Amino acid sequence: MSWPSCLRLLVADVCIHVEVRAEAFLPWSELEQWSYGDAALAVFVGRVRVEGQNGISIDALEIEHYPGMCEARITKDAEVALASHGANSVLVLHRVGRLIPGEVIVLVAVTADRRGPAQRCCSSLLEALKHEAPFWKREWSAEQGIWLEGNTPL
Repeated sequence: MSWPSCLRLLVADVCIHVEVRAEAFLPWSELEQWSYGDAALAVFVGRVRVEGQNGISIDALEIEHYPGMCEARITKDAEVALASHGANSVLVLHRVGRLIPGEVIVLVAVTADRRGPAQRCCSSLLEALKHEAPFWKREWSAEQGIWLEGNTPL
């Protein structure tokens, strides 16, 4: 399968693949299709929580983004993280639209020659993604939507 409409940057053996999708995806299938050859791979998969930020069960999480700007921001953050941690490649897949509890929201994968750089880069990029990328989230419960003003703590 080829990935539609994505930003892919390949410079000096560094590969960054960023994609924002409305369609659901299976993280492990995506990783199998992503070509990487480094010794270390760090992966984070985020799912929709059952309980919202206010402690109440949610029926759905709605995620909106600023198309183009969002992918560009994530790509820039990936470039910085790769350079800072000495990693070699990044894959970021992020969902938008209405998602139900348990559905995958995000996949962040990083490769490097060693586990330390891969893990540190993955963690750093995930934090940048949570706090810098232009996504807006609304939690739905009992047919009422509440826009979230901040992100959950680490």
